[in-house]
Amino acid sequence: MEIRELIGDIVLTIVMVVSTIVLVMRFWQDLTIAVAATFMMLSLGGLLISLGMKVTSLEASVAQRERTMRVNMEEMGRTMNARYDNTVNHIEEIVDGLSRRMYR
Repeated sequence: MEIRELIGDIVLTIVMVVSTIVLVMRFWQDLTIAVAATFMMLSLGGLLISLGMKVTSLEASVAQRERTMRVNMEEMGRTMNARYDNTVNHIEEIVDGLSRRMYR
């Protein structure tokens, strides 16, 4: 995952942290609470970014598995067609042999 894809999440996390600092400093005017709230918002933002990255990773994994399954199904289809054609040819040979025996 590239940093370009995370810019929106990072900007929103920064806005969340800055607004938390301003809000806490404005209402309580206590540096300890402001720092604690800032760390809390940073961890929440990091958690959201991490969650977004995991979802993106899962989407890529699902897409890869879907491609693999599609290739496997196509290969299985070709194999089954070959077996079907082989069986049909064998049955046709048997029917032709029986038809020849009946006309003798």
